[in-house]
Amino acid sequence: MAIKDLKLPDGPMSGLVASAVEYMVDAGQRSVLFLDIMRQRGDQYREHVAQTAPHVLQYAAELITDGRKLDEPVNYALVRIIPPKDVEIDMSRRPFVVVDPRAGHGPGIGGFKADSEIGVAMKAGHPCYFIGFLPEPMPGQTIERIARAEAIFIETVISRHPDADGKPCVIGNCQAGWAVMILASLRPELFGPLIIAGAPLAYWAGVHGKYPMRYSGGLLGGSWLTALTSDLGAGKFDGAWLVQNFENQNPSNTLWTKQYNVYSKVDTEAERYLDFERWWGGHVNLNAEEIQFIVDELFIGNNLAAGKIEMSDGQKVDLRNVRSPIVVFCSKGDNVTPPQQALDWILDCYADVDEIRAYGQTIVYTVRESIGHLGIFVSGGVAKKEHAEFSSNIDLIDVLPPGLYEATFEARGNETLNADLAAGQWVMRCEARTLDDIRAMGGNSPEDERRFAAAKRVSELNLAAYQKFLRPWVKGMVSPQLAEWARNMHPLRLQYEAFSSQNPWMSTVKSAADRVETDRKPVSKDNPFLVFQEQMSKQIVHALDSWRDAQEALSEAVFLNLYGSPLLQAAVGVDPNSVPSRHREMSPEHRAMLAARIAELKSHIGEGGLREAALRALLYVGSARGMVDERSIEALRQVRRDHAGARMTLSEFKKLVREQFFMLLLDREGALAAIPKLLPDDTSQRRAAFAAMREVLSASEDITGERANRLKRVAALFGLDGEAELTSNVAPFDPKARASLRGLAGSGVTSCRPTQRKPSPVASTIA
Repeated sequence: MAIKDLKLPDGPMSGLVASAVEYMVDAGQRSVLFLDIMRQRGDQYREHVAQTAPHVLQYAAELITDGRKLDEPVNYALVRIIPPKDVEIDMSRRPFVVVDPRAGHGPGIGGFKADSEIGVAMKAGHPCYFIGFLPEPMPGQTIERIARAEAIFIETVISRHPDADGKPCVIGNCQAGWAVMILASLRPELFGPLIIAGAPLAYWAGVHGKYPMRYSGGLLGGSWLTALTSDLGAGKFDGAWLVQNFENQNPSNTLWTKQYNVYSKVDTEAERYLDFERWWGGHVNLNAEEIQFIVDELFIGNNLAAGKIEMSDGQKVDLRNVRSPIVVFCSKGDNVTPPQQALDWILDCYADVDEIRAYGQTIVYTVRESIGHLGIFVSGGVAKKEHAEFSSNIDLIDVLPPGLYEATFEARGNETLNADLAAGQWVMRCEARTLDDIRAMGGNSPEDERRFAAAKRVSELNLAAYQKFLRPWVKGMVSPQLAEWARNMHPLRLQYEAFSSQNPWMSTVKSAADRVETDRKPVSKDNPFLVFQEQMSKQIVHALDSWRDAQEALSEAVFLNLYGSPLLQAAVGVDPNSVPSRHREMSPEHRAMLAARIAELKSHIGEGGLREAALRALLYVGSARGMVDERSIEALRQVRRDHAGARMTLSEFKKLVREQFFMLLLDREGALAAIPKLLPDDTSQRRAAFAAMREVLSASEDITGERANRLKRVAALFGLDGEAELTSNVAPFDPKARASLRGLAGSGVTSCRPTQRKPSPVASTIA
């Protein structure tokens, strides 16, 4: 007898019984469909790992350089992303290169969706390249060898775009972030702006009560366990263990929410779930030397920000050597790379913003409130907002005056001034910050620094003991065949295999799912039993989260007390009374170079022409606001589009911006006093330049307060005392005012080649 033929009792209970029957039918059907999705996941996993070069890129790609064929072979490759038919690429724009993380998963997450890092860069007109990797490392492959290979890849990209308006913008996600930063410190001449998304750079950093992953190395006794795992893998480290570490950070999601979300939304969630699981289950291996370097030098050693990593040729990795602008994405909701680990390297490298400027460095950061680790470089919302804005305004970032900035975003609305000048749904600003803004996020005390130093020393001792006493025995017992069997038996792999079609029971599930789909009867949303189900799910999540919180609190207490012991610290050679200094002093060589550069800049303050004078004046007036607004970029871009005079290259303009910025920084009054000497005698040229500056300055807000006072002073310097008010009343982008801008546009102040979408770097002068 069919369910529809059942007769329900009459009376007050009839409604409840009907709801129960409706819920049971739906629950049974959902269970069958859920199991079938698990079957599809298992089959998808088997197909994915059987591929020679498995990835999850949603774009077609052309192989450019195979790292396996280099003199020092690696399992990395450079590919060109082939744009979709509806996307137009401007070959004069700087290329973007996305480097994916090798943290246990396979490549492709940076181009996982249309709204991705690759997607938004191509929509902005940039050629795109991708650096990915194969599942198995090459024999003898090391982190240093990979860095040299990636340098060759970027050199190849540069050679393919000789007419580009700047060096490649390189995006490093998660683990690829620190790898890109290492390479940029060793080969700074290769890079345009760097976008570092969710990447740990200061590994000890954090605050009490949050982000307990940083304690893991100390609680496990250090990196000896990493060495043991590699030896059990016959010289290879199984990336599934790294994925397991990520899953352990959020047991409620791992054990319940991820699967329950599919079960409760089985009619709509299958495609999204299977797409993500294709990447999440694509585990890769690392050589023992690679993972040992990562754990010893970075995660436990914290040697990257400290400048203590040394290459085989003796060259030291110093992040202060990076000359390209660095854009850092991080989130308070990221329990893998919290903001402190993403940003506190700045405190290690620089004493204050002036020292950042002394190294010619530009650092821009943005902090999300709640998005998780993967969302930083996977979320479509982040791609449409942060990545889209940075892709559209990357030339602005490249020529920002040196310093520290926070990128903020304001939704564009009807009340937004000159809203048509903002390309997307957001208006991006780069606001000047100090190191105190980084410190305000919280960080380690001197006591914490001593604790982590003690954990580092314990790790070194334990690793040395393991290598001497246990490693020979372990290596003697493990054969390549045994290691391969152990990898196949990893629980994360078995969960995929167990539900695949290789399991004969799953053929029954497929047949049942086919029948269910033809007679699907979803439960109504107000069904009381469905409401109870949702409440129970929330209780399970709460219980698992509470258990996680208790475990994390215990882990933190054990770490702080164990490694905070003065006796243990003294025993391993850490002075219990020391006050560790995080900041590294500037080298005598750099001080000498800086002194010579200062003398050179001061000697050139009185040199130049209208271009230098206008740029110096823009920097002076704009600096009163303390931020750069993308609407000012568009204002200058429109000026440039109207005129086709001689242009400077982006690198030439960047040099000019920095020179004028430093001249104002070193001797403001002297630099301003020299402006009249740089101006032409022709009053019309001065007036045109002043009108253009006023138009750009007013693009994002009215010129008032200190900016208005500075603009009047500039008018006097330009010999236009009586015309300041007249020019300030000219409506931005008024056709009658346009003609007055030709002199400035033709002078080369609005630099770079004219293209349809390219932001003018002059906008960086509105600092």
